[in-house]
Amino acid sequence: MLVCAMCFVSLISLAQKATLKFADPLTANMVVQQNQPFTVWGTAKPGATVKITADWTSPVTVLADNKGAFKGIIPVIKVSKGDYAKHTVSISSGKEKAELTNVLIGEVWICSGQSNMQFGMKEVPNAAAELAQANNPNIRLFSTGLNFSDTPINTVSGTWKACTPETAKEFSAVGYYFGALLQKELDVPVGLLFTGIGASAAQAYVPKDVLANNPLLNEAYLQPYLSSEKSKEVINGGFSFEKVTRPYLLYNALIHPFTNLSIKGVVWYQGEANHTERENYTQLMYAMIGAWRDAFKQGNFPFYYVQVAPYYQDIEDPAAYGDAFFREAQGKISNLNNTEMVVTMDVGEAKDLHPKNKKPIGVRLAKTALNRTYVRLNQDYKGPTFDYVEFRGAKAIVNFYPETVKSGLQTNDGKAPKYFQLAGVDQQFYDAEAVIDGEKVVLASLKVTQPVAVRYAFTNYPVTNFENKEKIPAVPFRSDNWKEIKK
Repeated sequence: MLVCAMCFVSLISLAQKATLKFADPLTANMVVQQNQPFTVWGTAKPGATVKITADWTSPVTVLADNKGAFKGIIPVIKVSKGDYAKHTVSISSGKEKAELTNVLIGEVWICSGQSNMQFGMKEVPNAAAELAQANNPNIRLFSTGLNFSDTPINTVSGTWKACTPETAKEFSAVGYYFGALLQKELDVPVGLLFTGIGASAAQAYVPKDVLANNPLLNEAYLQPYLSSEKSKEVINGGFSFEKVTRPYLLYNALIHPFTNLSIKGVVWYQGEANHTERENYTQLMYAMIGAWRDAFKQGNFPFYYVQVAPYYQDIEDPAAYGDAFFREAQGKISNLNNTEMVVTMDVGEAKDLHPKNKKPIGVRLAKTALNRTYVRLNQDYKGPTFDYVEFRGAKAIVNFYPETVKSGLQTNDGKAPKYFQLAGVDQQFYDAEAVIDGEKVVLASLKVTQPVAVRYAFTNYPVTNFENKEKIPAVPFRSDNWKEIKK
């Protein structure tokens, strides 16, 4: 017994002295991004030689710096369809060795944002049946533990896990459905990394220096925080609804630790915390996307994001339209290269900020990626998108971009399209009767005899029925450029 005790103490002593370690995002069961350089990083003894070995390529030797940080880059093969071979990656230095087992090579996507991205599979409709189908070891999941930091850090909590009904139930539903369709269609491993938190605001994910160097964002977000008493607090990992809106803290703790990781792209569902903003939010997202791309140093990787769903904002007024202007601001984010917005107007629940039907959203994100990223050009991903309107007496003929209506137009309930409105020169909008005519929609209203403007789904909580025959909902729009009248 004494010998065993001594052995136990010796093992503890060795563990305490061990300095060789993979960085936190690199764990067993992970997916490594195919056909891109793979950065292997971690800690070792200061100045030590570290050998990086992967079973698909030649070893690489690097030196740890004077603080013990090391980083090496190895090439990664492009896998063929159906290649689910398990790989091993190891690091060694002197007598120390660490190893990652059960590693797959495939596609890696980051899933981030606030509560509608965090919303777990256990809460979707028919959750038991959906989770029963989630037994897929070729999908790997990583959920990042919540943290905040006033300065960029390199540590995170979380491990890569094979997708099972048990591991999937807490994972992002939007992320899971996105990854499941990609994995099925591409027939390669898929890694999904969730890093976000409910109620968070976009400014929390933007680096401090990026906010400081943009006059608009500095004035709107950074300086109000830095001049407040909150900025003088000691920052810890505890959650509060206020803390997740503070600038740059989540970037430092939830995004920066992953910036060495090779990824294919990002899917993002956020906006509810910023919904009262317009131009500021568009500029904020331009800055955030640009900052992430700069930090990851992997070019203008895809960034696909989700439109905020219909929600009544505790105001029982079907004519209220503040969020419509916010969605319009969201739409402008896609002017940035390699970005696209997924529409949610048909799957919202007017009185639930967290609509439960996440599957169509994840599927639409996947279809967007299949077309835009994986060049499956026959994969439709856009709903009917407004092109122009013709006014002919009392009627308005709405035309859509041909590529978004090539399959034809329909409604998901067989009824007439809802939520079209017309206005005359008095700028007062009234509901219009809508009739599908081929690839166009013809509008008329008894209250508007000489229409000059049309709007579609341009209110806070219209749960729509109008779509193309690919079942992708139409994008809300307005033909006018009239100023918003605050309500």
